[in-house]
Amino acid sequence: MTTHTPPRWLAACLASLTLGLGAPAAADGMIPDTSVVIIEEEQGEAQVSVTNSDPTLALLNVTLEDIPEDTEPLVFVTPPLSRVEPSKTQLVRFILQTEKPLLTQRLKRVIFEGMPQGRSAVADGHARVGVTVRQNLPVILHPKGLAKNRTPWTDLTWRLGDGQLHVTNATPYVVRLAQELQLLPGKTSAMLPRTYVLPGETLSVAANSPGATSVRLQPATVYGFAVAAYEAPLQ
Repeated sequence: MTTHTPPRWLAACLASLTLGLGAPAAADGMIPDTSVVIIEEEQGEAQVSVTNSDPTLALLNVTLEDIPEDTEPLVFVTPPLSRVEPSKTQLVRFILQTEKPLLTQRLKRVIFEGMPQGRSAVADGHARVGVTVRQNLPVILHPKGLAKNRTPWTDLTWRLGDGQLHVTNATPYVVRLAQELQLLPGKTSAMLPRTYVLPGETLSVAANSPGATSVRLQPATVYGFAVAAYEAPLQ
């Protein structure tokens, strides 16, 4: 297994990787102080500071979302709605609520939405349209006693057969990566259905490259930042 500098074929997908995995964008509105919310089971909660970068008072609306593959309610947020003055910060708490211990990392998402208040609908004879800015970030629940793993993508297993590429995550970690893959040699492209592979999950995508011996992927750190492309052998 070897690592490589990100090739040109990945240039187009790096921007979507950054957005899809939740790295913060430079924009007005409510700005959280992190690009991902990590809740340690041992601590039972996580806290995020959200700053109102708008010049006016705004309402901060915080909404938790399940991913389609995991709809179990495991977290609640407080406060879900708050008033934040210009340049001021609101502390948001994410509290874990589970009846059984976590066995693997779990993935949710959270939306921080700022809704400007007190702006006149008409000013100087011109209509104004209020614009809300959303920050959509991943929420990762980390089990008690599970060691940190900075490179979980190295433990994915890849297999090519019957015109399909199969990737299996036999680890307890959520693995995040760009959707576009490259089969080598030959540089045939394949596309994952999403930007994460959950623990214990196998994803299969169409791939017609019978002579391929490895797959090149663009992984991301736990905080959603792209790192050097990684080449894994095909089994």
